[in-house]
Amino acid sequence: MAAGAAYALKPRRRVSLLGAATFEAITPWRVGTWSGESASDLAAVSPPGSLMAKLYGEVVQRVYRREGAGGEVMMLLAHGDSQTNDLQLHRPEECYPAFGYDLSQDKPVAVPLQGGAALPARRLVADAPGRRESMIYWTRLGDYLPDTDRDQRVDRLKTSMKGIIADGLLARFSVTGADPSASFAILAEFIPALLLAVAPARRAAFVGTSLAQAMPKA
Repeated sequence: MAAGAAYALKPRRRVSLLGAATFEAITPWRVGTWSGESASDLAAVSPPGSLMAKLYGEVVQRVYRREGAGGEVMMLLAHGDSQTNDLQLHRPEECYPAFGYDLSQDKPVAVPLQGGAALPARRLVADAPGRRESMIYWTRLGDYLPDTDRDQRVDRLKTSMKGIIADGLLARFSVTGADPSASFAILAEFIPALLLAVAPARRAAFVGTSLAQAMPKA
């Protein structure tokens, strides 16, 4: 009976909000006065080597620079098709210390989006010798948006109980600079603008179905 129950609860149906698309293709290169370019080595994604390849089927790294006013935003999107007990998103508050950073700030934040919705995310300040990085990031597990490691485990269990193997996204945006307040002001402006620039039919891949539907269509 136990074996039968375990078999019945084993997830079998894969569900991906990204579908056959790629984040490279659906993420706009231009956001208002910001222009993006490809980047690499944006730090603290996950353990290196084959494990990273298993965790994430796609990793998009870009730097967006603002014309005239200056400033730049680093963007990292890491997507995995299978979020299971063995393969799951690595959260920055766990990865950054492993790469030698100290976290001087780590707390939840609600990022206001156009249309009145709010995106549950986390706000971190990571310090290393000669470098301070302020970031806002969120994770999407299927249609869930867990903002803690515990919530991520609970939401993964919920999807498993439904017989679903869900896809997952880690979306991280960061700015370097000594003043976190100024950095977070830039991120609070940039993130909603980027999501609004995404085609409406593709926004669910970033923020889940409910928040995507709450945003303006144009």
